[in-house]
Amino acid sequence: MRKLIEANNQQSTQKVVHTSVKHESAIRQVQGKANYIDDIVEPQGTLYAAVGLSSCAAGDLEHLDLSRVRESEGVVDVITIDDVPGHKDIGPVFKGDPLLADKEIKFYGQPVFAVLATSLTLARKAASKGEIKVNAQPPTLSVDDAHTKQSFVRPTHRFGQGDVEKQMQEATHTATGRLSIGGQEHMYLEGQVSLAIPDEESRMKIFTSSQHPSEVQKLVAEVLNIKLHHVMVDMRRMGGGFGGKETQAAQWACIAALFASRTQRAVKLRLPRQTDMHVTGKRHPFENEFEVGFDDTGRIQATRMRINGNCGHSPDLSDAIVDRAMFHADNGYFLGASDIVGHRLKTNMVSHTAYRGFGGPQGMIMAEALVDKIARAVSEDPLTIRKRNLYGESTGTKTPYGMDVEHNLLPEIIAKLEQDGRYWQRRKEITDFNSTSPVVKKGLALTPVKFGISFTAKHLNQAGALVHIYTDGSIQVNHGGTEMGQGLHTKIAQIAANEFGVSLDMIEVTATRTDKVPNTSPTAASSGTDLNGKAVQNACLTLKDRLAECFATLQNCKEKSSEVRFEAGNVVLGENKMAFADVIQAAYFNRVSLSSSGFYQTPKLHYNRDTGEGRPFFYFAYGAALTEVSIDTLSGEYSVDSVDVIHDVGDSLNPAIDIGQIEGAFIQGMGWLTTEDLRWNDEGKLISENMATYKIPAIGDTPKHFNVSLFGRKNAEDSIYHSKAVGEPPFMLAISVWCALKDAIASLANYRVDPQLDTPATPERVLHAVMALQSKVAKDEELA
Repeated sequence: MRKLIEANNQQSTQKVVHTSVKHESAIRQVQGKANYIDDIVEPQGTLYAAVGLSSCAAGDLEHLDLSRVRESEGVVDVITIDDVPGHKDIGPVFKGDPLLADKEIKFYGQPVFAVLATSLTLARKAASKGEIKVNAQPPTLSVDDAHTKQSFVRPTHRFGQGDVEKQMQEATHTATGRLSIGGQEHMYLEGQVSLAIPDEESRMKIFTSSQHPSEVQKLVAEVLNIKLHHVMVDMRRMGGGFGGKETQAAQWACIAALFASRTQRAVKLRLPRQTDMHVTGKRHPFENEFEVGFDDTGRIQATRMRINGNCGHSPDLSDAIVDRAMFHADNGYFLGASDIVGHRLKTNMVSHTAYRGFGGPQGMIMAEALVDKIARAVSEDPLTIRKRNLYGESTGTKTPYGMDVEHNLLPEIIAKLEQDGRYWQRRKEITDFNSTSPVVKKGLALTPVKFGISFTAKHLNQAGALVHIYTDGSIQVNHGGTEMGQGLHTKIAQIAANEFGVSLDMIEVTATRTDKVPNTSPTAASSGTDLNGKAVQNACLTLKDRLAECFATLQNCKEKSSEVRFEAGNVVLGENKMAFADVIQAAYFNRVSLSSSGFYQTPKLHYNRDTGEGRPFFYFAYGAALTEVSIDTLSGEYSVDSVDVIHDVGDSLNPAIDIGQIEGAFIQGMGWLTTEDLRWNDEGKLISENMATYKIPAIGDTPKHFNVSLFGRKNAEDSIYHSKAVGEPPFMLAISVWCALKDAIASLANYRVDPQLDTPATPERVLHAVMALQSKVAKDEELA
């Protein structure tokens, strides 16, 4: 791969995009030279903060004695919510997230106070000495309990198409199902960390590991009661984010900034891993239900679905997350007449937050669950039922929220994977194997992905950029996206280099800073390259127009400026050619501006929440995965033996980075569905609180056969160079692992019964599903 990348780097600049280029920080990261927040050289006199946490999940705060905290060695300052000069609530969209506990305890481990000391160790030691007395109340810890109490963080939303009641009554068959879907810890390599440095006249510099610098800027300003222009947030790179730093990095930046403002000294707040796991939100656990009506061929005629998101104690981003779960409850299938209801349940848990897929996985898995249920009921292979219900002319093209599915690539992708992966041959081989193997059973599943790309909050679909060209021809690019390891800066550099026809070493993408590009959207919703790439291109086009006019004038051909080309390090007009750097020099001496901002807003988006109809997405990204597993029916242990993926990224800007994203997303999705088991005790305390009690996939969990292919079809919409987003969509490819496990278990009943397998499908849950199915088979045989 290295030789390939080096060769690609030496190709003409016309090949800067749509080719594999190594990640811009790869060498520095491998060598340990890439700087993260904790690597920044601290100013002289830096102080260190820590937080004191509650030890119950619900109740009124009766008494808070911090005398021992203040007397502890090295302590400089201690704050509670009463010390906040400005806004006390830092809820990102809706209120409900106090900076520190305000009279009420909302979840086990809620920060109640913060302490500042001369060393990190002394700060954490002092934080453990607070005496917090609470009038404890019974906590709400489950979706069912929240429904009983009518406890919601936001109003219920509903949409659908057609007459569900009539179609359900007329359906030849009906089936129901319920699925408990576990949450997921982000487990980023770099934990939550912020460094606040006070400046003159109430100004504040913030270095933070955040996916949303502009929101951090806003909330710090509001907490300190100062104007936004007095706060500058700098974010060079994160050691992973996955959504966990979209909103929930702000609290620690605000606390650090408040201490820095009070002491006029630099303050760092870095959470230890165990505290991080207690005080930050997870992927939302869901408890979902469905009812589906279908005919003898397995064609869906009507669908009811109830989506129940466990949101924790506050709204955070839950309204949009449950919306996205609802939007993806169809996956790639026409659901007939439909009724989709989404509840946002309030519980005494940490406020759950964004996570790769943003609710999409918790909705999409329901579509696969109901298709499996239909397949077992009509004694057909699940792939047959999947293909039979795909969006198309023979079924329908309108989603439950009224958006037409255009440019649907799923039939082609599935057909190709079906053939290349030898699905039907392997199905026969596996069926034959299972008929003669008494203990080990194999399973096979091919599942699709249809994922909508855009923020569902319309105003977030915008981006800005700033491009400077210096007199030596080197180019500096700044944009509103953040780099968390996904290669965004690399792709942005490729776009800028391609526009100016120069080599990549002429481009420098600088740290994301709120004083360069203002009012940025978070790097989320898989839209980082779509939005910021277009904004950068827009700035480049403005500069190219200026340079083209200047160059054409120099050639006495001003009227032909539209014919000027930028290629291979040169600026060309007809037979006239000049090195790019020389043109820049000439433009400077001719007083041509060599700096430009750029802007982009995603077109075509609209959604009417009152009617439940619209177009919330610019386009769909598609994909399919074929997975084979083996399970031990005596222990429930299993292995993922083989995975083949074909995924749609449009005309890939950087195939190597895109394939890496697909591989990583699949493994992370596999972890969500198999090993990552979040557990709380009866008091509401998280007990899967460290790497010893919470298992993410390791290198040994990687399938021995793991092939990823890019589909290679240009995006029909006008995205940046007709590429497609790649961050979130491949996460849902891992649903094929869950379906394959169910397929293996179903073989125990000759594929006539769809097993109940909640997620994560740990070996314990697989064993319980096996035993339940064996018990059912035995009972049926006895009755027969």
